[in-house]
Amino acid sequence: MLRHPIKLAVLAAMLGGLVWLGFAATGYPSALKPPTDDPALLIQNVRVISMVPGRPEAEEDRTVLVENGVISGIYGPDFDVETEGNDLRIIDGNGRTLLPGLIDAHVHVWDEAELAGYLAYGVTGIRNMSGMPFHLPLAERIEQGRILAPDFMTTGPIINSPGPNQQDNHQLVTTAEEARAAVRQQADEGYRHIKIYSNLLPAPYEALLEEARAQGMTVSGHTPEGHRGKGVPYEAPFEIAFEDILNDGLLTIEHTESIVWHGLRDELDADKMAVLAGKIAASGSTVTPTLVAHANLVRVAETKGAYLDRPGTETINPVFKMFDKGTYDFWAAHDPEPRERPRAAFYLVATRMMHDTGVPLITGSDAGIFTNIPGASLHDELDLLVEAGLTPHEALMAATVTAADVLGFEKSGQIREGYAANFVLVEGDPLTDITLLRAPEAVAVHGHWLDEDALAGLHDGAAQTSRIRTARRVIAMFLSLR
Repeated sequence: MLRHPIKLAVLAAMLGGLVWLGFAATGYPSALKPPTDDPALLIQNVRVISMVPGRPEAEEDRTVLVENGVISGIYGPDFDVETEGNDLRIIDGNGRTLLPGLIDAHVHVWDEAELAGYLAYGVTGIRNMSGMPFHLPLAERIEQGRILAPDFMTTGPIINSPGPNQQDNHQLVTTAEEARAAVRQQADEGYRHIKIYSNLLPAPYEALLEEARAQGMTVSGHTPEGHRGKGVPYEAPFEIAFEDILNDGLLTIEHTESIVWHGLRDELDADKMAVLAGKIAASGSTVTPTLVAHANLVRVAETKGAYLDRPGTETINPVFKMFDKGTYDFWAAHDPEPRERPRAAFYLVATRMMHDTGVPLITGSDAGIFTNIPGASLHDELDLLVEAGLTPHEALMAATVTAADVLGFEKSGQIREGYAANFVLVEGDPLTDITLLRAPEAVAVHGHWLDEDALAGLHDGAAQTSRIRTARRVIAMFLSLR
């Protein structure tokens, strides 16, 4: 049986914590209760940003008809509908902009309350990147419509080898057979997606890829580096060269930061990055930049920790905060110069280079860990993509149609007939000011229309985390890895 070096002190602290957590609420927010009635929708007088390839970026004065959670028609200004006697909710868009719901392709979900945070910010699809036992039944509840939530997919527990980047929630493997067993175990449990991490050794990595193919599972994550010997990466190369993994069929490569670390051996060299970007593009690999993850480290350092208490951070899981306090304290005391500010600037350059050479990008925020707020952090990521040089429309492609296609969110990410009615309605033109998306007027998920009052309830619900439920789930995760 695979074993995992669980720190007994962590388990003891969590078990002891259940005493003071015992009075915390255990039910998920009422804002996530699905509506009892769901009439068809007729959304009139909207400017549509459809994200349909080949269509104009925006089309004025459109009417969108939704039936049974699916877009059944998109019409021009002359469209007339018979409303008398129909179970139909008519919504006047008043010239506002309707676009597909957003997708966050890299999050960490600890509790249902966080789902409210995503919906409140117009995020209607998420990929959880560190599986725990509760995620699979949660996915079933969402699929069955028993809880109002974004479309949801999850990897299994992160698979890694022992080394400097190992964490307590990783499933550690050191041999090819252990790697095969880990993949088979996750497949048997019901996971369909594998996440790998940077310490993974060559033999386990190759075996994992082979077994994942045999099980019909996708593989995403940090690019494996192998054993980090003395002097790596500045004086000696990685055991596994970055270029050697580019044709291994990874569904997505996570983090521009990790690409620079592994692919450039942490050298902030624009000329070398241009060459590397070309290799990534030639391989057909998709990248999730997660620029906000490193940017938030810098912001915490620059503000000496004040950024940790900005509005919205109350929705970050409090149990996670308790156990990540050391990271918070480290970055609050960290000097952002001379290393981190130059890195943040270079990551923007590197991301723009990958985009310009044709590397498909999808949006991810690493929300749910450190100080990355569920829902809001995706908008931080969109802002950074635009700062990197993408147009707002190109950034939105990464958060809608491209993300849906890469992740397999079928019939999603576009406003077109036959597709899921996942929408964001905003005032103004996000193609000229992408920050407008931070304050949606309304959101729809599979035809469930969430107006301003419903969104306010979701914002409130996002802070209603059950500490005791989270603690129990984390303990169950640790025990499942033993």
